[in-house]
Amino acid sequence: MTETEIEAKVLQLVADQLGVPRSEVTRESEFDKLGDSLDKTELMMAFEDAFDVSIPDETAASVQTISDAIVLIREYIPAKQAEV
Repeated sequence: MTETEIEAKVLQLVADQLGVPRSEVTRESEFDKLGDSLDKTELMMAFEDAFDVSIPDETAASVQTISDAIVLIREYIPAKQAEV
């Protein structure tokens, strides 16, 4: 899965989960400005489900922007595929 594909999926997931127009969600969007800490936690769980990865809580807590999430997911996808 390419970073462009990951980005498209993450942006759509964020928009869907938070009920905001997709056009309002960008790579630069900050989770703290999009919603509260519960929203961020739910989004991280949605990312794990959507990409079939497991992101440690400590690592997820460091994610501040959509771009951070995209990079993190990109790092975890190959690690998961390498286990198979």
